[in-house]
Amino acid sequence: MLRFASPWALALLPAAIAAAAFMARRRRRGDARLLLPSGALRGRLAASGWIRIEPLVPWTRGCVLVLVIVALARPQAGAREERVSTLGVDIVVALDISGSMRAEDFDPLNRLEVAKRTLLEFADGRPADRIGLVIFGAISTTRCPLTLDHAMLRSLVEEVDFAPQEEDGTALGMGLATAVGRLRLSPARSKVIVLLTDGRNNRGQIGPETAGRMAEALGIRVYTIGVGRDGESRVPVDTPFGKRYILQRLDLDEPLLRSLASTSGGRYFRATDAAALREIFRTIDSMEKTEVESRVRVLYTERFLVLLVPAAGLFLLERLLVATRLRRIP
Repeated sequence: MLRFASPWALALLPAAIAAAAFMARRRRRGDARLLLPSGALRGRLAASGWIRIEPLVPWTRGCVLVLVIVALARPQAGAREERVSTLGVDIVVALDISGSMRAEDFDPLNRLEVAKRTLLEFADGRPADRIGLVIFGAISTTRCPLTLDHAMLRSLVEEVDFAPQEEDGTALGMGLATAVGRLRLSPARSKVIVLLTDGRNNRGQIGPETAGRMAEALGIRVYTIGVGRDGESRVPVDTPFGKRYILQRLDLDEPLLRSLASTSGGRYFRATDAAALREIFRTIDSMEKTEVESRVRVLYTERFLVLLVPAAGLFLLERLLVATRLRRIP
């Protein structure tokens, strides 16, 4: 961004151009020159390249004047610094990483991989909101705290993997409680938890109902998403003979998920394929909108030296030429 701190100086530009034109016209008309004794002798002399340069002298002076005038106008370059200040929406996604999320009914990917990709698309569409990630199997942990650094969030989400065998299970209550804890001190006007699971609570020290009451007391809205198709799905397992597939029936506690959502003012959704899951996140995205306050500051630095330095160089060059090769003898 460029501006002039003293734009009135630019009004002198026509005068500078007129002065250069006047000097050029005067030079073309000629003044006293050294006369050669014979026209024949003058015709035999080879033309010098300096003769072609000599008419440019007045315009060089004009350029110097133009550069000095523009420098007097104080050109300034500005660096735009935009600060986004918002206490709009803080969102924590609680993601189930239990072994059942390996099911490959979201062809060609498993449930966890589709959930991760959909979460990243969701985060990309909300650059002004802080988003965090909690993962849970038999235990729950904060994978990413609430942050505006969505590049860091992306990196951490991409590294999420299934819970190890000794930590397998679905501590749904613990996952929700951990997410509530991340939002407990949030100053945001709207606090949201998106709980995504394909099972029912079977581990952990805190029950889902207790965690739901915690969210309700703190004014946190909970959206619950049940993932997986009804019936049996193929789940890969590692055996001494390599990877094998077993059939596993979906064990989703939909009544509990509906209750958790309705108690806190949220909604329950069911995703039976990847497209449905993306549509659910788009729906949540449209429901949780807020105004974002933007502050823009422009930092200006002086740039007149960029013009004065070449102006001084041109002036010295013109004076040197006029005093030597282009000197006129009165």
